[in-house]
Amino acid sequence: MAIEIRKHGRVGAEILGVDLSRPLQPEALAQVRAAFAEHGVIFFRDQSITEQQHIEFAREWGTININRFFAAHPVHPEIALVVKEREQQHNIGGGWHTDHSYDFEPALGSILVARALPPQGGATAFASMYAAYDGLPENLRSRIEGRYAVHSARHVFGSKAAVYEAVQDTRSDGRIGNAAAADLLDDPVHPVIITHPLSGKRAIYVNPSFTLHIQGLPEEASRTLLEEIYAHCRSPEFQEDFHWRDGSIAFWDNRATWHYAYNDYHGHRREMHRITIAGSALT
Repeated sequence: MAIEIRKHGRVGAEILGVDLSRPLQPEALAQVRAAFAEHGVIFFRDQSITEQQHIEFAREWGTININRFFAAHPVHPEIALVVKEREQQHNIGGGWHTDHSYDFEPALGSILVARALPPQGGATAFASMYAAYDGLPENLRSRIEGRYAVHSARHVFGSKAAVYEAVQDTRSDGRIGNAAAADLLDDPVHPVIITHPLSGKRAIYVNPSFTLHIQGLPEEASRTLLEEIYAHCRSPEFQEDFHWRDGSIAFWDNRATWHYAYNDYHGHRREMHRITIAGSALT
């Protein structure tokens, strides 16, 4: 069956005609790589893969970055568990973010496999930072070109993050932990605007969850500018929801997208398996 690449609304593309339970042939893998670079997030439907096949597909893209803060799969530590039980109120990922921007070499991407889904709800929203950059008003573009921002994990995963109710809840039930490791991390600095290493496109690279401030600006000026950037990036024209069903897989590029997990399925269980792939320094 020939591969078909179909745009997924405003953000991303669905890849049809592949079976991820088997290694992709070089030509097919090249097509998938090109779609990933072009669209920033790709989706697969009607897949049936084991945890080991999930790992093998991830290794086609690079070294697996084992998550330091999420609960790990009991057999496969490469897989981070993203779970919300029926009785739990807070989900993981319920705010706009990009994974691992707090690393000096941010993650290339994350591959999320649906393992248990609620009967309704639980979609994931994606926002294209390619499109957000292309849509920047000239005045805002001129104020952020050439600037750098500081990113951090400590205020989300560190010991002082307990002031946030959602983090406190996910920590108390064991879904998130290792605060001591977060406290020891240094804060990397990344360009506010990057040139994507695969596509060559420009993209906005700050996010509301892990970006602390813009270098060289007073605290208030930095906060105001970041909020202006975030308000722009949250524009509906740059967003699209992905509605999960059994057999769904999403693979997003952390250098080109934001994502947001809806928490609208209280009383039902949702289990997702995530593998994150190591990246490189950004310019």
